[in-house]
Amino acid sequence: MRVLLFTGKGGVGKTTVAAATAVKAAGAGSRTMIMSTDPAHSLADSFDVEISDRATQVAPNLWAEQIDAQSRLETNWREIQEYIIQVMNWAGLETIQAEELSVIPGLDEIFSLIDVKRHVDEGRYDLLVVDCAPTAETLRLLSLPEIMNWYIERIFPVERRVVKAVRPLVSKMTTLPIAGDQVFGAVERLHRNLDAVRRILTDEGSSTVRLVVNPEKMVISEARRTYTYIGLFGYRVDAVIVNRILPEDVTDPYFVTWKGIQAEHLETVRESFQPVPILTARLFDRELVGLALLDAMGDEIYRGGNVMDVLYRDEPIRIRKRGPVYALSMRLPFVSKEDMDIHRRGDELFVRVGSYKRNLILPQILQRLEVRGANFVGDHLEIAFARTPEAGAAVARGGRGRG
Repeated sequence: MRVLLFTGKGGVGKTTVAAATAVKAAGAGSRTMIMSTDPAHSLADSFDVEISDRATQVAPNLWAEQIDAQSRLETNWREIQEYIIQVMNWAGLETIQAEELSVIPGLDEIFSLIDVKRHVDEGRYDLLVVDCAPTAETLRLLSLPEIMNWYIERIFPVERRVVKAVRPLVSKMTTLPIAGDQVFGAVERLHRNLDAVRRILTDEGSSTVRLVVNPEKMVISEARRTYTYIGLFGYRVDAVIVNRILPEDVTDPYFVTWKGIQAEHLETVRESFQPVPILTARLFDRELVGLALLDAMGDEIYRGGNVMDVLYRDEPIRIRKRGPVYALSMRLPFVSKEDMDIHRRGDELFVRVGSYKRNLILPQILQRLEVRGANFVGDHLEIAFARTPEAGAAVARGGRGRG
């Protein structure tokens, strides 16, 4: 199944572009599902039909759903939340306060994305279009499985055994609630689901992100940051769509200055994101509501091309061998050395860019090597790994002795 995610700053027309893409795909004969994970749903407004949190057919080959984030939160977090509330009640907090504090901000958006896994597993559609919340925060939070992975693999088994062993003793000494198997089981299920979503969305053969921008300075700056963070977490951008460009046939003197400003910003977009394809859509003279207008916008954006094609192939993270040195390369455009921090701890590499941080579990071949330096090559950060000179010498002496 092909998966397309649309994200961008609020108000740029992201939902309209995602809906237009879905309409064009369905019109070409592909069974298409468009789902919204944006808490402020507007898919129903775009199609001008009622849409629920279940698949609603809005046109031939086209279905839509607006995810009920609260419902997904209760389904995936309920058992863990109930235990947290019990602990907070034991500590003296009222139930209402405990319920509020037991929900981490952003969890509802993450649980909405678990529906991506459901649709991929069911295999009913050829294309899944995801209208994300108006921020890259949704994608950034998908780094959670990597953080959980460390806990699940190292601490979780030990903690589960210890809790099981000491539960009878602790229960006699205190009324503190002790996590049961159902809580540990819920954590494991949550981890599996989130990890499956991450693997789907980082699959180079099926999933890509399309950034939607307007020809405005603040919007472009936000898109540049989003592009950097998307690369940091291993997602692939295959197009940037510039929406609401004043058309050439607008000649009113009032818009002359605006057209000049937009032309400058459009050139900035091309320079910033090359070689990623830049698609454009004019500012229409009416609200884009309904299938006919969405289809017209799809024509405007894709110019007869196949919307399901991977328009640009990228490797945000790759490893290459250069003689005795391995280079781990990460695409991090628009970043300077002052904006980032890199350090290694055991078999993990921590990379911080601005306020965003990712920890990478190094593959085995790099775990045996030392970090020997880091440099920017173009818009890629390259981290060099190699054996220490002492280790290399010891290996060489050992080889000669055995010979």
